[in-house]
Amino acid sequence: MGRWRAATNFVARIVAAKSRSIPQTPLHKIHIFSSSSSVQPRIQFLNFRSFSAAPATYPQYVDDFEYNNNAHKLTDDEEIGIIPVKAYFLCTSIDLKRMQAENSADVLPSSSRSPNHIALRFLNLLSQNSARGFGEKTNNCSYMVVFQYGSAVLFNVEDDDVEYYLQIVRRYASGLLREMKKDDYAVKEKPLLVEDMQGGADHIVLKKLDTDSIRIIGSVLGQSIALDYFVSQVDGMVEEFAGINREMEKTGTFTMDRKKLFQLVGKANSNIADVILKVGLFERSEIAWRDAKYAQILEYLREEYEVSQRFGNLNFKLKFVEHNIHFLQEVLQNRKSDLLEWCIIVLLAVENVVCIYEIVRDSTAIPM
Repeated sequence: MGRWRAATNFVARIVAAKSRSIPQTPLHKIHIFSSSSSVQPRIQFLNFRSFSAAPATYPQYVDDFEYNNNAHKLTDDEEIGIIPVKAYFLCTSIDLKRMQAENSADVLPSSSRSPNHIALRFLNLLSQNSARGFGEKTNNCSYMVVFQYGSAVLFNVEDDDVEYYLQIVRRYASGLLREMKKDDYAVKEKPLLVEDMQGGADHIVLKKLDTDSIRIIGSVLGQSIALDYFVSQVDGMVEEFAGINREMEKTGTFTMDRKKLFQLVGKANSNIADVILKVGLFERSEIAWRDAKYAQILEYLREEYEVSQRFGNLNFKLKFVEHNIHFLQEVLQNRKSDLLEWCIIVLLAVENVVCIYEIVRDSTAIPM
């Protein structure tokens, strides 16, 4: 048995040596003589190739792989849908209850207990050229988020159709502005995105834009465009007080009456109240509280639009206005006090004159 085993091992070594001496056919040669020259079989073969134990890769194999890989990347880019987003601040108040009652068929149900907005979905029947990708995935729909404090955010609406949707909002609006504020943004859909979201210049990339994402994005854009309006209002007051201070520097006095000052006081107080109470910059989002991915979107957009920093600047300007108001109120109060003092002096003088007159009259009336 030992002799037969040794002979068998000797024959096996000879066969192995001869098999190594036979030249192997290269992979790219095998690929050339395949029965099909289409791209799909080549991709399948290359994918299977990574699990084999074949020799090192040949140059033509590398070129084929890079070409197919680049083609796959192009396909991923073509699957990205770009959704235009437009934010408008057109009034100071919107009657959401009446708007919801008269457009109940288009209103999306809300999970929030006390929302300051409503979201509406419309069939995009106005224009034939809908946004690439988004219109097809959502049955060619457009969305509009309307906020009680006067903002409206439109999703997947073309420029030519904006006025149609804004006219719907104007039916329930009060305090319409002469010149409304506007801002543009974009959302890109990429289903193959690894992260939940990805930021970019004037856009955000999401796996899918759902109704909760629309509410979150709309809330930040609505607050941002409203902040622009309130900042412009406060800037006007700051400029007015700066003019008063320059006048006081030249003449040593100012000509503002008490009524005008009270109007400025009311305007400053109403602006800060609207920013805090109506716009709700510091209110918690229930959607973001329930799901971390929406919280990530919310925090990114608030940081992107610098909401907290802009409110800090607004608050600083309002403090400047408040300081000037207090100063001018004291000046007017001093003026009023001076006027009252002069009135008292005049009355005392009149009283003294009357007393002197009575004394003189009585003295002349005494018989000699």
